[in-house]
Amino acid sequence: MKAQLLTMSTPDGPFTIIARDGAVLASGWTALPGELTGQIHAELLPAEYEPVRDLGSISAAVAEFYAGNPAPATEVPVLQKSGPFRSHAWDMLRTVAPGSPVTYTEYAALSGNPKAVRAAASACAFNAAALFVPCHRVIRTDGTLGGFRWGLAIKESLLEREHELAPALK
Repeated sequence: MKAQLLTMSTPDGPFTIIARDGAVLASGWTALPGELTGQIHAELLPAEYEPVRDLGSISAAVAEFYAGNPAPATEVPVLQKSGPFRSHAWDMLRTVAPGSPVTYTEYAALSGNPKAVRAAASACAFNAAALFVPCHRVIRTDGTLGGFRWGLAIKESLLEREHELAPALK
């Protein structure tokens, strides 16, 4: 089956989404789909891509995020495949509240193994569905940003946007 491909304009630059059957396979702040396909598990990797103008609730969730409502993005179905810890860790990322980032240590504990800080960081690094699985909400223990596949300027922008919204979300 063909995957659908959409690039949207956002305040943080072009945001490309690869989706299949109403679920995100990969997404990120790039106009180049090839920068996303390497993160898709081989068993999920589509053979063909069909450019589309709209992905329904998926593209609506991105628009909502940038309009000040981050909740719909974490409700969009995502297809990622990995081992049990990483898969669970991705699910746990979706529970981190906007405007309330967690440290890598807190994220490891949230994922069920407080000593697995490196494994938790690895889950962030291998997350294919940026924004929908909000790995940007994980920071270093000292409060600095740490890494982000799409650049620290975008991570900072996302966190700042969510921080400004936090009082309204409570």
